[in-house]
Amino acid sequence: MPVNESFLQELKYKTDITDIVSTYVSLKKRGATLVGLCPFHNEKTPSFTVYPETQSFYCFGCGAGGDAVTFIRKIENLDYIDAVKMLAQRAGLQMPTDGFDDSISKRRRRIYEANRAAAKYFHSVLMSEEGSKALEYYRNRKFTLHTIRKFGLGYAPDKWDGLLKHLRSQGFSLTELYEAGLVRKGQKNNYYDFFRNRVMTPIIDVRGNVVAFGGRVLDDSKPKYINTNDTLAYKKTNEVFGLNFAKDSGKSEIILCEGYMDVIAMNQAGFTNCVAGCGTALTNEQVHLISRYANEVVLAYDNDEAGRKALDKAVNLFRNTDIKIRIPAFEYGKDPDEIIKNVGVEKFGAMIDRAMNETEYNILRMRGRYNIATTQGKIDFASAVVPVLAQAEPVERDLYMSRIAEEIGIDKSSIDAQLQEYIRSNRRRQRKKEWNATVQNAIRENQQISHDTGETSKMIKAVDRLLYLLIKYPDCMKLASSFETDELPAGFFRKVFDKICENIKNGYDNDLMNFSSVLSADELGRLAGIIARGNHSDNPKEEFMDCMDLIRKENAKKHKKSAADMSDDEFRKMFNT
Repeated sequence: MPVNESFLQELKYKTDITDIVSTYVSLKKRGATLVGLCPFHNEKTPSFTVYPETQSFYCFGCGAGGDAVTFIRKIENLDYIDAVKMLAQRAGLQMPTDGFDDSISKRRRRIYEANRAAAKYFHSVLMSEEGSKALEYYRNRKFTLHTIRKFGLGYAPDKWDGLLKHLRSQGFSLTELYEAGLVRKGQKNNYYDFFRNRVMTPIIDVRGNVVAFGGRVLDDSKPKYINTNDTLAYKKTNEVFGLNFAKDSGKSEIILCEGYMDVIAMNQAGFTNCVAGCGTALTNEQVHLISRYANEVVLAYDNDEAGRKALDKAVNLFRNTDIKIRIPAFEYGKDPDEIIKNVGVEKFGAMIDRAMNETEYNILRMRGRYNIATTQGKIDFASAVVPVLAQAEPVERDLYMSRIAEEIGIDKSSIDAQLQEYIRSNRRRQRKKEWNATVQNAIRENQQISHDTGETSKMIKAVDRLLYLLIKYPDCMKLASSFETDELPAGFFRKVFDKICENIKNGYDNDLMNFSSVLSADELGRLAGIIARGNHSDNPKEEFMDCMDLIRKENAKKHKKSAADMSDDEFRKMFNT
C-alpha cells in the first residue's frame, strides 16, 4: 500500500476538495454541487462538477474524475506520492516515513538533480574558450551577460560524450541520464549526448526545478530546435517557459509569446512578465497554469500567417477561462524580439499598452476583409460581424453595435435583430452539440469497459449500479456476504468491490480518497463517473439483490456459451482437473 491508511484518513479530514479545485477553477454553486468549466478539456458550458458530499469531482464532458489527490495529480502533472505530499503540505501534515513506496519520486528527484548539473555544465562551457562562438551568437542577439546568467543560458559542445562524461563523474548513472533525456542509446547499446553543438536554454518550472532543455543550432541547419522529450519530471504540454520569473513580476498581466528567445529579449527589455508555451502549440493545460498567476493575458504572437493561426487557437483556449485577453497590433517587425531591436523598448511598450480586446481585434480583422465603401461591402460586413458580437458581454456588445452602425450608416436595430436570431439558433446548436458529446462520451466509456472486460453492457450497468448502491447504502453489505468477488468482472470492478467492503468493515467512509491507494488516476475517474451518474434508490436493498441476480444470470449465460464452444476433450478435462 503506497500510503498508510491512518495518514490518509487524517489527510482526508483536513482536505476540502472545494478549496482545492477552486484554486484552479472558478466554481458556481448549483444545488448541493458546484460547477465550472473543465480544466482538462475545452468547453463553453460548464460540465465539470464538484461533489462536496463525496469529496469528488467528475466532468460529464470528458469523463475526468476522482478525488482531491487525483485532481492534483492531473492538474499539476504529479505522481500519486507527490500529489499526496502536496496536499499534506497544504494541510500542515507531516508525511509518514514508512508505509509507502516513493521510488518514482526519487527517480524524478534525480532527474531534477541531473538537469541542474547539466545546466551548470552547459553554462560553464559557454563561458569558456570552447563556447566562444556560442557566446558570440548570444551577443549578436544583443543579450547581456546579466541576461545570460539570469536565464542560465549555455552551450552544448560539439562532442558525443562531453556531458555524459561530466555527469558520470558526478555520480549519475547511465539509467538516470537516459531517464532525464540527456543521453540517447545507440544501436550497439552505447550512450551519447542528446544535445550537441547547440545553444542551450534550461526550462525551469514554477517551483524552481530545471525540468528540461531547449537546444538551438548556431546556423541554419536542420533541425533548428530540439527539446527534451517527455520524462517523469517534464511534460511539455504542461509547462510554460518563463513563468518562474513572471509569477514574481508583481504584475497581474502576463505577456504570452511564441518562443523562448522572445521571452528572454522582452525580459531583458524590462518586460519581466513574459512567458511562452513549451511545445509547438499552446495547450489547455498551459492556459490553466497561466490563469493561476494572471487576470489578463496579452497575446504577443508573431506577425505572420503562422502566428495568426496560433493566435486564433490561443484565443479559443483562453475564452474558456476567466482571463481577459488583449491582442496588440504589431508593426515594424515579425516578432517581439525583432520589433524591440527595430523601434526600441518605448514604442514596443506603447503597442502592448494599446493592445485590443478580442472583440475589437476581430471586428478590425473583419473590416479588413470587406470594402465598406460599397453597399454590398457594408451588408456583408454587418452580417459577418454578428458572430463576433455574440461572443461579447452585453455592454461591450451594445457599444460596438453603435459604433458599427454609425460607421456604415445603418440603424443599430438592424444589426441587433440579426444578432438576437444568431444567439437563439447558436444556443440551440450548442446545447445539442454538448448533449451529444456527453452521450457519446458515456457510450464510448461503456463500450471501452465492455471491450476491456469482455462483458455485456447489461452486465457492466448492473455492476456499476451494485457498486453505487454499496457505496451509498452501506447496509447492503449484509446482502453482499453471499456474493463472491470473482462473480464480478476481473480487474477494476473486483478491486473496487473489495475496497468498499474493506472500508465498511473498518468503519471508513467510502469517499474517493479512501480508494486512492489501490486505484490508478484513470480508475478513480471511472469510479467518480459511476458515483456521479448514480441516483437515489427508494429501496436500495431490493435493488441490490436485483443487481446480484442479474450479474449471476449474465455469468451463467457466459459460462453456458463457453461450455458450448468447447471441444469434447476440453469439456472432459474441465471436470478431470
